[in-house]
This record gives sequence, structure tokens and C-alpha cells, in this order.
Amino acid sequence: MYRIKDDLTATLAEIEDAGLTKRERELTSPQSAHVTTQQAQALNFCANNYLGLADHPEIVAAASEALQQWGFGMASVRFICGTQAQHTELERRIADFVGQDAAILYSSCFDANGGTFEVLFGAEDAIISDELNHASLIDGIRLSKAKRFRYKNAAMADLRTQLEAARDAGARRTVVVTDGVFSMDGYYAPLDEICDLAEEFGALVMVDDSHAVGFVGDGGRGTHELKGVLDRVDIVTGTLGKALGGASGGYVAAHQEIVDLLRQRSRPYLFSNAVAPSVVAGSLKALELAETSNDQRKALQRNTALFRELMTDAGFELLPGSHPITPVMFPGEDGARTAAQVADAMLQRGVYVIAFSYPVVPQGRARIRVQLSAAHSEEDVRTCVQAFVDARAEVTGS
Repeated sequence: MYRIKDDLTATLAEIEDAGLTKRERELTSPQSAHVTTQQAQALNFCANNYLGLADHPEIVAAASEALQQWGFGMASVRFICGTQAQHTELERRIADFVGQDAAILYSSCFDANGGTFEVLFGAEDAIISDELNHASLIDGIRLSKAKRFRYKNAAMADLRTQLEAARDAGARRTVVVTDGVFSMDGYYAPLDEICDLAEEFGALVMVDDSHAVGFVGDGGRGTHELKGVLDRVDIVTGTLGKALGGASGGYVAAHQEIVDLLRQRSRPYLFSNAVAPSVVAGSLKALELAETSNDQRKALQRNTALFRELMTDAGFELLPGSHPITPVMFPGEDGARTAAQVADAMLQRGVYVIAFSYPVVPQGRARIRVQLSAAHSEEDVRTCVQAFVDARAEVTGS
């Protein structure tokens, strides 16, 4: 019998009463800087489409051609009969791009993170994790029997304390794990300082660079390029679902021996179907475009700077930074409800943004996370800011 219905209904009602219900809005168009919802056409300021590649005609064409050449799906895991020549080519290209020996594809970066720790770290080892790391890193760490340590976000003094604790506990292997960019705040991890401390204590460094690969750093290689530590990070994980075409799939790029062992023992890799042929082909084209997207990266930087300047002038509270993730804050007890109402009012004005509240972010730290794209024009950015101003006036009277 379905005995938990009343309990679940009560929990859902509590979420609704608190103004925290997350509703999905259906798109009736391809992902782009301009989209169509069931309600209206809208400017899209909430996608991870940093380089504007999600609907790029060359990527769409490459994926379409792959359907004819390689088929629709692999119908198998990689080690049985789920590997095509283009899978291994994409792995090689990813490794070269992010500056590692080798790479291995997963169905998502969530799986890549979930499938790494248990293979590499056991009960005699230590994992030291930033407190704001992505849920996939947290869940992956939980799957490992390693000793777990946590340090305050980007706090190097606390990281040193945890490294000392791991050493004193007699850890065989120690790894420091961090997001390259913290996705709710748009902050960059201080990878140069992290690498300095890790080297002092003989620890490995692992970075999830999903919100950086393709557009951060002079060549778009990621946070480790931005911070000047391309050759000092041991494991880089990332996604094909954001700047690199926006489809699906993830990867681990690392030293050859690490990748080789993951290929033998990583459960999400061994027991999940291979990434679909059309996604592989599209991602190869996306990676090719990202390698030469200097103009798009500059446009993204300009759009981000303009948005931050205009929003600050309009009196909004922004978290500081320069990443295209720009959180517009609605703090306080009623902030979650206000943020959700402002987002709804903005959609009525043709601008699509999403409010984030607990449990995605801490209580009292609700926000609308705006994400700029190279595909946005200056007019798009100005329209978005005006929509914020008008929606705030409607919702709060100010």
C-alpha cells in the first residue's frame, strides 16, 4: 500500500506555503539567447549557454550528420560494444584542451564526480572538500570510505588546518577538492593558493571546472588557466552541457594512470550507456569552436561588466565578481518569496530568469542568478536591467 502519500503531500504543502516551490517552465523553441516559452517570447538570462553555442548551426549540422553516419544510440556500455572512434577522439581532444594526459567520458559530470572518489580513495585516505562544492562532488565523496574533512569556502587558513588534521590522522593519500567556479555565487576558487598548500602537504588537487571550461582563461581552458596552474592540478572534471554546446555528457581529465584505473573500476562508467553519437559529434565541433572563440569570450566579458555596472547603478545588491554568473540578492526572511515574484514579473516583461532559494542556497540568501551569454547583445543586457527595475517596483513598490 502507498502509505506515505499524506506525509509527502504535507511536505509539498509546506514547501508551497514557504514560497519555495520550484516550477519548470517549458520552452517551445531551441535553447538560445532568445527563447519562446508557453507564455511568450523572452530573453534568456538563466542558461549556462556562455558562448552561445547551444543552437550554433555548425554544431547542429555536425550532430545531424552524425545521426546518419553513427546512428542514434550505442545501446551498450563502453567496454562491451559502446565505443566508437569519435568517442576516443573526443576524449583525446578534451585532455589536450584542459592540459591533461588523458580523459574519460561519462553520461554527465554528476556521474564523473560520482564515479571518481570510490575508485581512488579508500578508508586509509583523506578527502578535503570546500564547503560550497557542487552536490555531485558531495555525493561522490559520500560514496567513498575515505576520511572526510571540510574547509570554509576558499579559506586558505582553514584549508591548512584540515591538511594538518589529515596528515596527523595518518592519511595515505590526500586530495583537496574544489569547484573551479562556485555556481551559486560566481566566485573563482583560489587555485594558485590551493596548489601551493597541496604541494606543501603532498596532496592531490581535484577541480570541477564545469562553469569555466570553454570561456575562462585566455584560451578558455578553465580556472586553472586563469590562475596560472595548468600543470599543477591533478584531476579536472567538467561537463559538455554548458559552454561546450550545452547538450549532455561529462568527463574526467587527469594523469594517464588515473584515467586508466577509472576505465577499469568506475561504476557510472562501466554500467552506463556511452554518450550518444550525435552528442559526441556536436561536442567535438563545440570544442573546435571554443578553441578559437576569442571574440565570443570578449563579448561575454563585456556583457558581464555592463550588466554588473547597470544593476549596481540601479541599486540592486550583487555578489562581487567578474564571472558571467551574477547573483542578484534578495536577502532576509521574505527574500525567497520576493525573488520568485520578481522573476515571474520579469517573464511578463519578456525576460526569463529563475529565483533560487533554500535548499539550493542557504536560508535568507535567496537570489536570482543571472547568467550572461556571448550571444546577448548590448540591447539585450539593457532590456534585462530595465525589466529588473520595473519588476522590483511592481513587487515591492520601490
